[in-house]
Amino acid sequence: MKCLACGSGALVAGTLLDSGDGGKPAFKLDEVPAWKSLFGLGTRAIRGYGCVHCGHLQLAVDFSEKDKASYRQFEGEQPGVLERINSEPEKSKE
Repeated sequence: MKCLACGSGALVAGTLLDSGDGGKPAFKLDEVPAWKSLFGLGTRAIRGYGCVHCGHLQLAVDFSEKDKASYRQFEGEQPGVLERINSEPEKSKE
């Protein structure tokens, strides 16, 4: 992995700390209600990498395999509205 700011390969892995309530900081998925995240549902661990040369901090999220499969289905360019309408199978008139 390279630093996005300066291109250096000298990144040091680390952990983000939250001194508030003693819990680990986490990435909350927007689609999960806030009250569920209080119980740890819909949150993912965060990894941090600091650049030794420029001090830039990069963050990464630990997604589960289920998350990856679910969100990858939307990856890439989506068809336009007219293409979607024209590709729908016509229903037989009875």
